[in-house]
Amino acid sequence: MSTDPTTPATVGTAAALVEGGAGLLFECLPGVAAFAVRHQGRIHAWRNRCPHQGTPLDWDPGWFFADDGRHLACATHGALFEPGSGLCVAGPCRGARLTPVALIERDGELFLAPLAARA
Repeated sequence: MSTDPTTPATVGTAAALVEGGAGLLFECLPGVAAFAVRHQGRIHAWRNRCPHQGTPLDWDPGWFFADDGRHLACATHGALFEPGSGLCVAGPCRGARLTPVALIERDGELFLAPLAARA
């Protein structure tokens, strides 16, 4: 990750994200885990932290989608989140939201937005 807050840091390639498939894990800030997934043709990125207990969402490293393929699921207690909005629609944190992470897609590469946009 770049230490220059004005230079976007590369996190991976857009082609690595398959609709409803494994997510791309990265750090959005030093020591802060995040992930990106593809849902309905768009890339969405979130901090990898459930708003209920602060635990990572992924069941296995990089796997975030519930069996229905329509929701992201928390591995700790099964809360379901809308991939596009981060809204919890079922579970103990219903109504809470995941924390978004701003990404920029350019020439097939995914970059973190400059620090001011992701703090």
